[in-house]
Amino acid sequence: MEILKVENLIKKYGKGENEVIAINDVSLSVEKGKFVAIVGSSGSGKSTLLHLIGGVDRPTSGKVYIEGKDIYSLNSDELAIYRRRNIGIIYQFYNLLPILNVEENITLPCELDGKKADKKKLDELLKILGLEDRRLHLPNELSGGQQQRVAIGRSLINNPAIILADEPTGNLDSKASEDIVNLLREANKKYEQTIIMVTHNLDIAKQADRIIQIEDGKIV
Repeated sequence: MEILKVENLIKKYGKGENEVIAINDVSLSVEKGKFVAIVGSSGSGKSTLLHLIGGVDRPTSGKVYIEGKDIYSLNSDELAIYRRRNIGIIYQFYNLLPILNVEENITLPCELDGKKADKKKLDELLKILGLEDRRLHLPNELSGGQQQRVAIGRSLINNPAIILADEPTGNLDSKASEDIVNLLREANKKYEQTIIMVTHNLDIAKQADRIIQIEDGKIV
C-alpha cells in the first residue's frame, strides 16, 4: 500500500540571475512500512526534499500526498496540525526543550494536541530507547546519543504515518550512530513504521530497504 506519493515537485529560491532550483521535478512513491534512505552530497537537495515531504516548507509547484491526502491543499494552520498528528520529524540537533524532562519531551506532541499520552506506549518506548532510568532527567543531563533517542521517542509517540529523519546521526560518534540506526530499524519492524532518512553516510544508508540518490535536485 502506497503511503507517500510525490508528483513533479519543484522548489526554487531567488529570482532572475539569483534563482536556484533546489528540487527539480522530483517524483517518487513509498510503500507503507518501508525504511528508505535518501543520499547525496552536501547541497544536493536531499534535506530540502525531506522538508517538502514533511510540510515544513512549501514547494514552488508539485504535489505531496500522504495516505492519499494532498498536504499542500491545507492552509498553514491546518498543515501545522496535520504535521503534528501525522508526521514525526527527527533532526540532527535533537531540538529538545531544555526545561522539560525526558518523559515530557517525548509526550510534547500529545500535550500540544490537547490529549494525554498513551502510558503503555510511553513505557514501551522508554524501554526500547533504553531510557527507563532517565525518564525524569533534563536534556543537559543526557549524552548526545541519549538526547537523540528522546527525539526518536517524541517522533513515535503519536503513531505518525511517516517518520522523517534528517541526518539523525550527523552529530554523533560511530557507536551512538549505530545505536540510533538500530533503534530506527527496530521501530520500523516493531511498529511497521514508515521511515524516510536523509544521510550522507552510505554505510548507514545500506541499513535501509531502499536507497534513493539525489544530485543537483534530481533523483539519479
